[in-house]
Amino acid sequence: MAYRPPLITTTHTITSNPPVPRPAPNTTDDYERWYTEASPNNRMLLSLRSGIPSEIAWAFDRLCRLCNNEQFLFRSIPGLTNTLFEWPEWYISQNAAGSFKFASLFAMAPLEERKRRHGLEALCIMRNAAAVNDANAEELIHHNKVIPLILSALHNVQPNSDENVEFLLYVIDLFQYMAPTYALPPTSAPQKSSPLPPLLELIRRTSNRSLIVSSLTCLHLLFSNPINSSRLSANSPALSAALLYLPLLSDRALVDVCINYLYAHLSHPPMAKAFLLRSDMPSTLKLLVTQMLSEQIEETVTIDIGGPIHTAPAQAILIKDHDLTKEELDGLIALPEPQRCYEWMKLMFVAKPEGELTQVDFWNLYKDVFVPYQDQYHLLVASDVIKNVNVVFPQAQAMVLPGPPQKFVVRGVDRRKDDHSNERFRCQWNRSECSSSPFGSASELYEHVLEHISSLEEDGQSCLWATCSREPLPRFNLRAHVLTHLPSAQPPAKHPTQSDTITLPSAQHPHPVPNPTTRPLPPHKTTLSVKKPVVDPPSSSLTALLCIRILFRTAFTSVEAAPRVDADHFGFPGVIEEDEEMDVLEDNGLSDSEQEGQRRGRRAFRGVRKLLEGVQIRDETLMGWITEMIQAAS
Repeated sequence: MAYRPPLITTTHTITSNPPVPRPAPNTTDDYERWYTEASPNNRMLLSLRSGIPSEIAWAFDRLCRLCNNEQFLFRSIPGLTNTLFEWPEWYISQNAAGSFKFASLFAMAPLEERKRRHGLEALCIMRNAAAVNDANAEELIHHNKVIPLILSALHNVQPNSDENVEFLLYVIDLFQYMAPTYALPPTSAPQKSSPLPPLLELIRRTSNRSLIVSSLTCLHLLFSNPINSSRLSANSPALSAALLYLPLLSDRALVDVCINYLYAHLSHPPMAKAFLLRSDMPSTLKLLVTQMLSEQIEETVTIDIGGPIHTAPAQAILIKDHDLTKEELDGLIALPEPQRCYEWMKLMFVAKPEGELTQVDFWNLYKDVFVPYQDQYHLLVASDVIKNVNVVFPQAQAMVLPGPPQKFVVRGVDRRKDDHSNERFRCQWNRSECSSSPFGSASELYEHVLEHISSLEEDGQSCLWATCSREPLPRFNLRAHVLTHLPSAQPPAKHPTQSDTITLPSAQHPHPVPNPTTRPLPPHKTTLSVKKPVVDPPSSSLTALLCIRILFRTAFTSVEAAPRVDADHFGFPGVIEEDEEMDVLEDNGLSDSEQEGQRRGRRAFRGVRKLLEGVQIRDETLMGWITEMIQAAS
């Protein structure tokens, strides 16, 4: 038997630190770190250069998703941009050689079909990456292969298939990034070196909306560069296309690019002058104004153009300044001064720290009450009345507020207020001769009226309420009848359409009045409803306004002719003499065609004057343009 060592079991206590977690890869939007490493041996770059169809397809699939990520940069993978040009260049060479001529009739070889698809994918990647990241756009603009690729594609790829249309769309979209700074070669240069002829031919021939929008946008950017303005033509196919599609106001994107190109075209003065001679100029002007009106957002504003409206609260003011009653006045008249003044102040005023009355008001109130009795009873002078305020109200103080003008006041007192909220519960029995104070409720008033009825000597008596003309009633029926005179314990509910105010005929008209039906009618309210713009016009409307403004300035050339140089004028800047009335169009150095263009332009602006009157813009300067054009066309 073979020897076996004895099995020894040992128990060990192992103490170790927990493993440090490794950062997880960023898998957002397929942005895995392991295949976007910035190195020449990047897996995607190696896959594109491997020549293995499955690896190439995998790399393009990843790049098509990566190009929509803002973090993706071409320069992060050295050599990627150069590699991407391989498939579009092959695509263009095959089109130039006519290899795709029968692609719509016969199936292509699998290898050619894959390379054709990869050509489209490569351009899509470059276009999308440049759209989401300016750094990618800058790299493509300065890449030495971009311009040759664009020129070759525009001259050799015809839009005779869906694939070619898509390819041209990507190429033109890519060209838009460099069009604002691209200088067109001179007319003497070879035709193949300029992108303008194929773009114009493409717009003239195609009916594909996407190609039209992309091509017009590209031409607008090209001609926005003043260097290229000399290449504009009065009979350009691009201008004809822009005017052809301008009436499609429902297609905002297409109309927007048409107006943008039209603005770039008209910004060149010779083109603006030539445009006035076109037969479709009046209809184009009308379309531009209609475009502004279609995008105008207005609100109706009501303006009161009548006189001032005087109103009063529907609910009468129930708190009023206290006036002496007959009983109070009778008790004061015979008192000696200054005791009478003291008691009068106690009845008329109360202490109030924030209160303030003018000293003139104090004196006038005192004088109005006691002057009628000054022949019988002594009357204090104004200074003594003011001094007595401190005797009755120690906290009050007479003072002079600085001006100008100075104001003499008494601070610390205010008029006593009476609450008239229960005035409707006042007894009006005995034709309003009842001296009882107002009651707190309708039930208290009713109990009081029953006492009047019980005191009647005869059983058949007329109702003695202030306004009642009922024939005599038995005492029992009279108790029920007086209920018709008593006010409701709760005021009647107001209708939702009823206003909280009452309109008065004038500011001095009394309110409330015993019989509101006798109040004269208020003045008639005259209002004017006008429409005002709510928001600023969108960019397309502003561009349309610029086009209209250019045509206006071209058609309505002012008399601001340059200083003349002749026997009487040395050409120095200064005041231009207007010694005779002459037709501006006949003596301003314009050619016959320019004069005819101005006549047509002025006639066209007179035709759209009514439409211009409907344009409303919040900006005062822009609205001033509209007003100027309306006045000039009148």
